[in-house]
Amino acid sequence: MQVVTGTARARALAEGFFAVLVWGASFIATKIALTEVSPVTVVWLRFAMGVAVLGVAVTMSRQLELVPFRTLCTFAVLGLVGITFHQWLQSNALVTSRASTSGWIVATTPVFMAILGRLVLKERLGAIRIAGIALAAVGVVLVVTRGDPATLLHGQFGAPGDALIVISAPNWAVFSVLSRRALRSHPAIRMMAYVMGIGWLFSSVLLVAGPGLSEVARLSARGWGAVAFLGIACSGLAYIAWYDALQRMPASEAGALLYLEPLVAMTVAAALLGERITVATVAGGAVILFGVWLVNRSPGAGAGREAIALGPGEE
Repeated sequence: MQVVTGTARARALAEGFFAVLVWGASFIATKIALTEVSPVTVVWLRFAMGVAVLGVAVTMSRQLELVPFRTLCTFAVLGLVGITFHQWLQSNALVTSRASTSGWIVATTPVFMAILGRLVLKERLGAIRIAGIALAAVGVVLVVTRGDPATLLHGQFGAPGDALIVISAPNWAVFSVLSRRALRSHPAIRMMAYVMGIGWLFSSVLLVAGPGLSEVARLSARGWGAVAFLGIACSGLAYIAWYDALQRMPASEAGALLYLEPLVAMTVAAALLGERITVATVAGGAVILFGVWLVNRSPGAGAGREAIALGPGEE
């Protein structure tokens, strides 16, 4: 990473902040689009736009090049896990899950990175990281149950979509772990262009097998605005800004910006969707962020750098 000061550093912070703001608002945009079309249509349209934006960026930066067949197969697996399946989980979840709840749960991804690092890579956790994992779990319970953990005893786990959001966090952690080797050989933006493109192709199969293109005509101007925001801003411009910022600032500083994402999601959801900001949600969110901070600050937390490089598992 190049050493920068002054104007370049300010630009990096601005780009990182822009990416986090956009990703935080993505949950709200998705819920708006889902009022008019099905989840698979939202995913397909979003990534059609995202692939176009990233494709132009990769071409203009002269990082577009063919990759070996073996690498292409790796990208295909990543596209299936990180784009098709991940977005299927989150889009279907947001049909019923609150945008603010989703933002808080997705913030736990580094916790699952630590758990995977222990199970797969035999990385040491240590007492502080274990405490962070436990705290994050308590925070998720508080957020999902709206401050009433006793509901779990009755088999209730928040909204029906909350469980899918919980699954999406470790799924993004798996995607991040699988991406490690590819990130060592390819610039992140090139890898994501391939991964996003292949993931979009897989989502095309789901679209054809499901509603097809007939739903697209149902989108109103508001719906198109939400989809365009998801595709152009969230899956295109935000990733470009994020990668550019990572070249000019330490991963630790970039990771700190990601703590703002669930706060943005909660605030925008309250403003645009009328979701209530409750004491339980704020308290649970604070516990989650503190737990994640403990996991990331402890020795052995280097595995989280791949997750930071790829951005959060945003909707």
